[in-house]
Amino acid sequence: MPEPAPTPEALLAHVREALAEIKARDAVEIDVRGKTSVTDYMVIASGTSSRHVKSIADEVVRFAKRSGVVPLGVEGEREAEWVLVDLGDVLVHVMLPRVREFYALERLWTVGDDLPPPDLSDALPSADDRA
Repeated sequence: MPEPAPTPEALLAHVREALAEIKARDAVEIDVRGKTSVTDYMVIASGTSSRHVKSIADEVVRFAKRSGVVPLGVEGEREAEWVLVDLGDVLVHVMLPRVREFYALERLWTVGDDLPPPDLSDALPSADDRA
C-alpha cells in the first residue's frame, strides 16, 4: 500500500529543511488558506544568483520527492530568475532579490491580514428580498 501523502504542515517542514540546507535567503511562509483554493501555503525565498535560485528549487524538489511528494510542476528553471515549484499544498517561489522586490508577492498575499473581515450581511439579499 502506498504511503499517505504528508500533511501540508509536514510538507512545509520539508520545504523549510531544503531551504536551510542550500542556504536560501529571506524565506517567508504565508498561510493562504481561506484566500485561495489553489494551495494552503506559499513560501517565498531568495537566491544570490540565477544558479543559486535553480539550486534552491532543485533542492526543494529533491526533499519533496524524498517525502513522497512528486511536484505538480516546476516553472522558470531555464532563466532561473523566478522558479515556481508547485507541490500542491505548498507553492514555493524562489526569486532573485530584484525580481522579488518588483513583484512583491508578500505584500500581495498579506494585504489586509490585520484587518477584520468585511461585514457583507447588508450586501446579501435576505430571504424576504428573494421571495
